[in-house]
Amino acid sequence: MKKHISIAFGYAIAAMACGVFYREYTKALGFGGVTSLGKVHTHLFMLGMVVFLLAALFDKQLDLKKSNLYMPFLVIYNIGVPAASVMMLARGITQVSGTALTSGADAAISGISGVAHVITAVGLVLLFVMLIKLAGEKRKAQAEDNSAQTPEK
Repeated sequence: MKKHISIAFGYAIAAMACGVFYREYTKALGFGGVTSLGKVHTHLFMLGMVVFLLAALFDKQLDLKKSNLYMPFLVIYNIGVPAASVMMLARGITQVSGTALTSGADAAISGISGVAHVITAVGLVLLFVMLIKLAGEKRKAQAEDNSAQTPEK
């Protein structure tokens, strides 16, 4: 549980830093339009902090570490979210600064961002499959425990 809270805190710090960067960078350049940069802190709060705070709660109830899907989830998800965030930062910085990208650079940012979002989605699927399996195992164990405690007539 402590590991999940620590990861959540790391994402919260990153989210706040990105929010401050967005505000100050756009103010410094006098940018008033919509940009990907403004969405990075929300992504980090929701996909990072909130998911891992929820994971901490589920860990307390289901002991996530006992699942063989736990480490793949942890690794894959923590690759996908930061990678997608970095690509959103890259896209946003170029939008705010007015930097003209070559078609190759534009495609690279979009492609890497797309792959990172798919990796994030795979991590979320792993989390849900793990939660479903562990909840089923817990329910089955509780039913067996209840039937063992019920006196026979």
